[in-house]
Amino acid sequence: MNGLLLIDKSQGMTSHDVVARVRRIINMRAIGHAGTLDPFATGLLILCIGQATRLSEYLIGETKTYTGRMKLGECTNTDDLDGEVIERRPVQVGPEDLQRARDMFSGNITQVPPQFSAIQIGGRRAYKMARSGETVELQARPVRIEALELISAGESEVDLRVTCSAGTYVRALARDIGETLGCGAHLIALRRVQSGPFSLQDAVTLDMLQQAGAGWDRCLLPMDRAVDHMPECRLDVAASQRFVMGQSVKLEARAGQVGRELQRVYDAGGQFIAIGELDFASAVLKPLKVLHVKE
Repeated sequence: MNGLLLIDKSQGMTSHDVVARVRRIINMRAIGHAGTLDPFATGLLILCIGQATRLSEYLIGETKTYTGRMKLGECTNTDDLDGEVIERRPVQVGPEDLQRARDMFSGNITQVPPQFSAIQIGGRRAYKMARSGETVELQARPVRIEALELISAGESEVDLRVTCSAGTYVRALARDIGETLGCGAHLIALRRVQSGPFSLQDAVTLDMLQQAGAGWDRCLLPMDRAVDHMPECRLDVAASQRFVMGQSVKLEARAGQVGRELQRVYDAGGQFIAIGELDFASAVLKPLKVLHVKE
């Protein structure tokens, strides 16, 4: 069984916990996820089942959308509600302040990841170093905020909705917005609602998957949905047989096109069989990932 499984993760579970439970429910080992969620966060977690695990690299870099809530006036060592409060400040924030902060954190920005993150420093995870009391120095990195909404939810809370590039830490964004507002802040809720073309409204909970029983596969999306953004190439019977054996095939030349391009490749029957790279100059399609998709 191969495909994509969209899970609505509940609070308190790690992404690894979700994978482990799904393995038990569907009795399969070949399962991976395309981007983690912190334990306190909820929402869309994309699982790759069977041969689809080989396509996860094409999903991880997708733009993502989150909703969340910030608590103003308190800073924590993890930048979220799971950490210890390390500073409290008075809150005096109006609509104009939120507008100014929104404008400052839109577009291309740099961001220092949280100390308590899975980033490796000299082969060690930053969060393990932070837990042991070591000083963690992480380098600022570029990220892109495609869209940001900040809406007051009371005297000391702000709701946010952010669409951002892969690798963005929303809790670091909340921390930095709090510093801009002068009162500090940390994230107290986070929900991923979109990842690339995939939406939370198409996801199932673990309980729903459990209740589906032997019919769980009806929750699967075709695995070629992971590479929908690539152009489609369909081969005839002879060419597809050579291609799945690792041989390049010659296509008809395409006038006016140059360079190389990734293609999702189908056999004559319309079955998704591989990812290939097309060299426009030579019109040769080279196999990059051949998928063993026969059920």
